[in-house]
Order: sequence, then structure tokens, then C-alpha cells
Amino acid sequence: MSFRAVIFDWRGTLVTTLSLSDWVRHALRVARRDGGDEHVRAVVAALRSVPGINDRLDRPGIDADTGFHRGTYFDIFADAGLDDELAHSLYEVESDPAYNRFAQDTHATLRELHQRGIGIAVASDIHFDIRPAFETAGLSGLVDVFTLSFEQGVQKPDPLMFTRTLAALGCEPAHTVMVGDRPRPDGAAVEHGITTLLLPSLRDEQDQRLHHVLAVAR
Repeated sequence: MSFRAVIFDWRGTLVTTLSLSDWVRHALRVARRDGGDEHVRAVVAALRSVPGINDRLDRPGIDADTGFHRGTYFDIFADAGLDDELAHSLYEVESDPAYNRFAQDTHATLRELHQRGIGIAVASDIHFDIRPAFETAGLSGLVDVFTLSFEQGVQKPDPLMFTRTLAALGCEPAHTVMVGDRPRPDGAAVEHGITTLLLPSLRDEQDQRLHHVLAVAR
């Protein structure tokens, strides 16, 4: 089987995702507050005390509507008893791609795929534009298509996230590989005839995982 295109997820696949503690620590620093362990633990405990927080942050469509996304997060911050300044700092960190570090093997992987003539897309459930992050990292010229949920009005596992990406790439499902880290949203690509590679979620930018993509694409 020959592949002509690769679709990548973003967070957890090409870039790291902040842990809850790191998210809070960065937000405290943005708010110019004490980011020591005791203060971090207190805010983390307040967030974890919110009933159903994980389900609320993973609501269907939350990444397809920026207003819905923001409202959900600020409702949770209010339920946790956090003040407005800290709530805004938490949301600022959540929405800043500078806190999501690219895996060190991203550039080499995308460049090799590009040199092979393989189309590259990024399909992400995200509430803000991640193109500038690729530009800052010197990667924008290597990505042919960005399919971002907040622009599409839908998010994975909605079939439109995959079919619109394929159409933009000009490639058939049988000649495409989807690369992600989450079984439900990213793994849904297999239901649409796309060969799918699920990798462990990226926790450290030094983790070497993307060589598996090159092996599959080869």
C-alpha cells in the first residue's frame, strides 16, 4: 500500500500537553502570584473538587465553538471558587500555544515526509489558531492543510473533520494515514477507511515517537 498523505493531530501528538499542576503553576506566574508547590496544590484541589470537571471539559462540541469553550472554562473556574484574575490567567495559559512544546523529532519527520512528496495536514480539536505556532517553530512551510475545529464548526470524531481534510489534500482515504494519541476522536478516522496510527500521548518534547510514522508511510 502506498500512502500519499499524513494527517496529524496536534496536542499530545506533535506537541506536549500541560499537566493540571503545570497549567496551574504557569497561570499563577502569569498572575504574578506565588507559584510554589503549596499554592499549586491548593488551586489544583479546588479545580478537582468541581463536580464532573473532566466530563465538562470534554463536552461534545466544546472545541467547535470559541464562545462555548470559554464559557465552559469560566463556569468551572467559578464553581472552583477561583477569583477573576486567576481565572483569566488560567484561560490565557490554556489558549497560548507557547506552553505546548513541539516534539524534537517533529521537524525532521515533517521534512522527510515533505521531501518524499507526501501531503501533510494537521487536524486539531482546538479553540484558537495554531498556525502561528508552526510559523514560530519554522514548520509552516511543511504543512499543506490545517483543519481546525473552531473554524470548521465541528470536531473529531465528526466525519467532516476527516472528509474536509481529505478534500483539501486531494487524497483518498485508502492512501492516507491518520496519526493521533486519543482512541475516540483520532481513532475514528479508521471508520472512514483511513489507516490510523495511535501513539502514546506526548509528555516530554524529547520523547522519540514519530519514527513510527515514517515507517508506516514508507
